[in-house]
Parts: sequence; C-alpha cells; structure tokens
Amino acid sequence: MKTGRIGKVLGSITIILLFIPFFSWASGGTDPDMTRTTWGWAAVIIFVFAYLLVIFEEKIHLKKSKPVLIAAGVIWIFIAIVFDDHVGEESFRHHLLDYAELFLFLLVAMTYINSLENRNVFLAIKAWLVRKKFSLRMIFWITGLISFFMSPFADNLTTALLMGTVITAVGKGNKRFLVPAYINIVVAANAGGAFSPFGDITTLMVWQKGKIQFFEFFSLFIPSVVNWLVPALIISFIISKEKPDTTEETIRLKYGAWIMIVLFCMTIVTAVFFHTFLHLPPVAGMMLGLGYLGILAFFIKEHDGKQNKQDYILGIRSESTKKPHFDIMTNVARSEWDTLLFFYGVIMCVGGLAQFGYLSIISNYMYMDLGATTANILVGILSAILDNIPVMFAVLNMNPVMDHSQWLLVTLTAGVGGSLLSIGSAAGVALMGASKGVYTFWGHLKWAPIIALGYALSIYCHYLINM
Repeated sequence: MKTGRIGKVLGSITIILLFIPFFSWASGGTDPDMTRTTWGWAAVIIFVFAYLLVIFEEKIHLKKSKPVLIAAGVIWIFIAIVFDDHVGEESFRHHLLDYAELFLFLLVAMTYINSLENRNVFLAIKAWLVRKKFSLRMIFWITGLISFFMSPFADNLTTALLMGTVITAVGKGNKRFLVPAYINIVVAANAGGAFSPFGDITTLMVWQKGKIQFFEFFSLFIPSVVNWLVPALIISFIISKEKPDTTEETIRLKYGAWIMIVLFCMTIVTAVFFHTFLHLPPVAGMMLGLGYLGILAFFIKEHDGKQNKQDYILGIRSESTKKPHFDIMTNVARSEWDTLLFFYGVIMCVGGLAQFGYLSIISNYMYMDLGATTANILVGILSAILDNIPVMFAVLNMNPVMDHSQWLLVTLTAGVGGSLLSIGSAAGVALMGASKGVYTFWGHLKWAPIIALGYALSIYCHYLINM
C-alpha cells in the first residue's frame, strides 16, 4: 500500500506540473483569449482536482467516474456562461457524439466478453494451462504469448486479469516467479493492444477518428513485438525451469460457446466492413453484431430451459437449484459501467478545456516548438504517469498537423507507454489489486529500465519500417 501511494503521489505531482505551464503559456488560443480568464483557470483547477481524486481511488474508495462527472458538468456550466449559446451547444454535441460512438462500441465488446465468460471460455483456457506440466519458464512465455495475441481482440484489462489468475494459480506464493510473470503479462497485453483498433481504448479512438485505417494498424505489429519481446527475453533468464504442482481440473465449455466465438469474430469483421467499405462508423457494425449475439442468446436460453426441465425430471436438480437462464441483458448490465461513465467525464472535461483554448496552447508548444517526434514520444511517457485515454483524447482534439507515420507513432507510444510504470495502464492497476500486494509499484519499477529499452527499440523499429 505504501509503494502504491508513492506512485500515485508522483502521478499527482506530474498532473499539477503538466497544467502549471498553462498559466505562463496562455498568450493565445481562442478569440477572445479565454485561457487567461478566471473561468478558464477555474476549469483547469477543477479538472486537476477531480483527476487527483481518480488517482487516489483505492485510498478514498470513491469510484473514479464520480469526480470527473461532476467536473465535466461544472466545466460546461462555465462554458455556457462565457461563450455564446450556440457555440457551447454545438461543441457539447460534438464531444457527446464522440463519446456515444465509443460508449456503444465498448458496450458491445464488453457484452461479448461477459457472455464468453458465462460460457466458460476463459475458465477453460485457464484450466488447460494449469493442468499441463509446463515449467515455470515455459508458463512465463506461454502466458505472455497468449496475452500478446488475446489483447488485440479482447481488451488489455480482461487479458491481464485472465492471465494473472493463471500465474497466481501456478506460482502459489513464489514471488521470484510471480512478479516478473505479472510484469510480462502487463507489457505483453499493452503491446498486443497497440496494433489493433480493438486492443485498447486509444487505438479505438484513433480508428474511429479516421486517422489510421483498420489494416494500417498492422504495420505496428513488429514494433509491438519488439516492445514485448525485448523485456521478456531479458526477464526470462531469472525464471526457474522447475515444474510447479498441477491439478487435473477440467472445465467444459457450455452450450453455444464455439458459436459465440465465431459470432464475436464476425462482429469484428462486420465493424471493419462498415467502416472500410460502407464508410459508416464502426459502431454501426458492432451494434449489428450485438444482434447476432441476441439471436444466439434466444437459442441458448431455450436449450438451458430444456436442460433444467430434464434435470428436474431425472432428479438431478430441484426447483430451487435450477441453473439460471442465459440472458443477454444480464451480460449488458455486467459491463464496467464505472469505466464507461469515467470515459464520458474525461472526454467532456478534455473537450471543455479544448473549448477554452488550452489544448491549442499545448499543441503549439509540443508539436511546433518540440517537434512531432519528440512530442509523440513524450505522449507515451505521460501515458505511464497519467492515463493514456485522456492523453490520447487530448492529442486527437489538438489535431496537430503531422504525417501518417507520426500518427502511427503516437498510437504506438500511447498504447505501450503505460507499461513503463505499474500505474500507467488499466492492466497494471488491475493486477496490482488482484495480486494482493505481490505485484507492486516498486516491484515493477525495478524492471522499468528494461521495459524502457523495449519502448525505445520499438520506436526505432517503427522508424525503420514505417518512416
């Protein structure tokens, strides 16, 4: 807990330092210049305070969505007071549309993940890995490899939690194995998510904005591999080759599991088809994919009902112990609503600060004074300290003029930069909580130079391939 607090304090200080230059740089922006007004300064202070509460979520036990929702509302009240009615309304609707597309897209993806979990898909993968007689070093590589290739389809958070449970079950208190294995999962999940629009929120935002087309993301595959593989190779040398105790637990997939996997893949294909060939937002294809799942849910519910009736007749189950029917709406309700509402708050807060003109100032400083390459590398470092979602949304709102290879670069750095610190990505934060003090801020920080080497080499690899 102590190390986690230190990491959060460092993040808090960085947030404050990030916004201090606003006051000294505020010499331009909108017309008239709203960055130098009391309303503008108040909006910045409110956002900083709200984000501090987000960082200290585990300490104060306040859900992260609540402070940013309030901050967003107050900031837009300021905008309504300062700007013309039509300006504030049009700007709000613009950012709300951005959020609506992201929200519905994520809602469908989360519903599919929850439904696959209901059908025991992830438990079956975990059980298979645990009962095989692999050495610890082999498990280190297998879980890293699975994390790298699973996160492009599932999100990096789900991937990290799933593989984390496997590591925990196999390691059983072996901290010398557990900590490096957790770090390997975090790095692999973040790297794997960087070359797919579905692997991370930031890549999804870039794709939906049309900055990078679907198949163009795969040009980041080799840099992403380098980002994970270099640290993994170095860390693997300290992993023992001993074989852990195994169990014979076998998990059977429930009815409809394989069809559901196929439909999930079809949904991804549908979203890509809508965006690439029909020039419609990807979310339209995802919502059609939710319809696929709804039809399958009908047949699963019918099957489960007949199975319950048969078990009741045979005396296997009583009326009170019947299995609950599969219900797609239950899986919709199980989505990460706090996270979805947090995204709303962040998007509207950053959009409000953009309306005051602060993002224009940052954009001019980073992308004109420092240069696009330096700025995009810094985006990755900031993602490790803050969070890649508000950082990337800010970049998209700045909309700096830069070529295609630079948009690929910022997509890469924002995706993998969070691996530099345990608090820099949802995968790292989730594993810190799930490991119950085994995987900590300082435990990750010890390997930060090795991870930074992978970060630097992935950028260099990108230059060799895509520049």
